[in-house]
Amino acid sequence: MLSQAAVDRHWLRVAIAEAWRCPPSQTAYSVGAVIVDAAGREIARGYSRESDEVVHAEEAALAKVDPADPRLAGATIYSSLEPCSVRRSRSAPCATLIRAAGIPRVVYAWREPALFVNGRGVEELGTAGVEVVQLPELAGEARAMNAHLLAGTPSHDPEGFSVS
Repeated sequence: MLSQAAVDRHWLRVAIAEAWRCPPSQTAYSVGAVIVDAAGREIARGYSRESDEVVHAEEAALAKVDPADPRLAGATIYSSLEPCSVRRSRSAPCATLIRAAGIPRVVYAWREPALFVNGRGVEELGTAGVEVVQLPELAGEARAMNAHLLAGTPSHDPEGFSVS
């Protein structure tokens, strides 16, 4: 049987792979997300700009699940980037959508740099009682498909990773 840490690494790498499917953008990160039930089975996955140019990965994955699905109450959502708490393109940021879905656990790789917005998704989710786990050892993989956005910019990464 795999440890929780091994399971988290597996599913987070699946989310990172989804991020590579994103159409390129100069104004938004490429992000992937996967929702997994308490038994470790995939419920849904999504990626940024999957269905329209402003859809976020978590939003895309959640849109594929019936909001009344009882599996959400024990689910984990894996996201390559910290779920957003501020949104320019829609009224509900991903942290709000995750809370509204009743998902009790979020695992992410990369803390959102303050390039487009100054987000606080981790803090908002934590304050709402959602368990938030970061796997910083996968942050480099989550940043890779976003290198074009980060080139030549000073590091705004709260973990202090060099992004320039």
